[in-house]
Amino acid sequence: MTNSKSNYRWTICGLIFFATTINYLDRAVISLLKGPLEKEFNWTESDYANIVIAFQLSYAVGLLLMGPLVDKIGTRMGYALAIVGWSIAAVGHALVSSTLGFIMARAALGITEAGNFPAAIKTVAEWFPKKERALATGIFNSGANVGAILAPLTVPYIAVEWGWQWAFILTAATGLIWLFFWFKGYGNPATHPKVNKEELAFINSDTIETAVDTPKEPTLSWFSLLGFRQTWAFVMGKFLTDPIWWFYLFWLPSFLKAEYQTENTAMALPVALVYLMSTVGSVLGGWLPLRFIKSGWPVFRSRKTAMFIYALCALPVMSAQWLGSINMWYAVLIIGLAAAAHQAWSANIFTTVSDMFPKSSVASVTGLGGMAGAIGGILIAKMAGLLFDHYKALGKIEVGYFILFIVCAVAYLVAWCIMHVLVPRMKEIKV
Repeated sequence: MTNSKSNYRWTICGLIFFATTINYLDRAVISLLKGPLEKEFNWTESDYANIVIAFQLSYAVGLLLMGPLVDKIGTRMGYALAIVGWSIAAVGHALVSSTLGFIMARAALGITEAGNFPAAIKTVAEWFPKKERALATGIFNSGANVGAILAPLTVPYIAVEWGWQWAFILTAATGLIWLFFWFKGYGNPATHPKVNKEELAFINSDTIETAVDTPKEPTLSWFSLLGFRQTWAFVMGKFLTDPIWWFYLFWLPSFLKAEYQTENTAMALPVALVYLMSTVGSVLGGWLPLRFIKSGWPVFRSRKTAMFIYALCALPVMSAQWLGSINMWYAVLIIGLAAAAHQAWSANIFTTVSDMFPKSSVASVTGLGGMAGAIGGILIAKMAGLLFDHYKALGKIEVGYFILFIVCAVAYLVAWCIMHVLVPRMKEIKV
C-alpha cells in the first residue's frame, strides 16, 4: 500500500509566518506612538525621519551581514539568533529617555531584525519545490500584514492603560515564546521524523539536489554574486519597491492624523483595515502564479505576468487624497489596495531568488536585495521628512503626501521594466 504524503512543510511555513508577524509587530510600534512621543520629546518631522532612517540604515547593514551568516551557520540557529537579538533591542526602546536613545534603539532593532527575511526565504528554498515557493512565501510574508494589523489593535490601548514603555516590552516578549516552538519543530527535511519519503521526494521534485545543499555546491561570495544580472534584477526591484512599504508602515498613522485628525485608539480600525487587505494580497499574490504554472505556463512567465498585474494594481494610490476628500474610508481602501499590491509583488520578488540561485546562496542574495531596499527606504524617509517639514510650515502638508503617493504609484512598473530588461527569462544560475 502506498503511503500518503506528509505535509509537515506547511507547519514550517506556519513557524516563519509567526516569526514575520512578530518582526513587523515590533517594528510598527513606534509609528503608532509617534503622537505621544512627539509631544514628550518635542520631535519635528525630521527628527522622526532620522529615527526611521537609523532603523533603515542599520537594517541595510544587518542584511548585508545576516544573509551570509544564515548561509554559514544554518537556518535553525540563524533565525534563533536574530529573534533573540531583536526582542532585546525592542525592549531597549522602553529604557531610553532621549531622541538619541531612540536612534540607538532603532539601530539595534534594525541590525537584528534583518535576519528574518534571509532566514525565511532560505527556509522556503529548503522545504518547498519551486512551484509552491511563491504560495509559501506569500503565506509567511502575510505575517508582515498580521503584525501590522495587531499593532494598531493593541499598541494604542497598552500605551493608554500602562504607558508607552509597556507597548515595547509586551510586544517584544512574543519573540521569546516563538523561540520555544522553533527549536521544538524545526529541523532538516531529509532527517525530520515528521517528513516521510513521499514528502521529501516532492520537496526535491524539481531539482537533482538532495534536501540539503551538497558539499559540491559552493556558497558564492558577495562579489561573485554582483557579477550576475540576476542579482542586479533582484537588487533593483527591491531598491525601488521596498521603500513604498516602509512609507506606508511608518507614515500611514501620520497621514490619517494630518488629513483627518485621527490618532491614538481612533486610528486602530483604519490602519488595521489597510493591513488586513494587504494580508489578502500577500496570499493571493502567491496563489496566482501557482495557478498559471498549473495551467502549463513556464515558471518565469507565470512569475513575471503576476508581478506585472500587481504593478498595475498599485497605480490607483495616486488618487488616494482626491478620493479621501470625499470620505476618509475611500482613502483607506485605496491605500489598502496599494498595500495589497505591494505584498503580492513582494511574495513573488522574493521567490525569484530561489528560482534563479542555488540554495547555498539564497540568504546572501536576499540580504543584498534587502539592503538595497533599506537604502531606498532611507531615501524615501529623508524625502518625507524634508517634504513634510517644508509643506507643514506653509500650511500645505497635503502637497507632500500627494507627491509621495505618486512615487508609490509608479515605482512597481519602473521596477518591473528594469527587471524584465535584465532577466527576460529569469535563467537559473549553475555553479
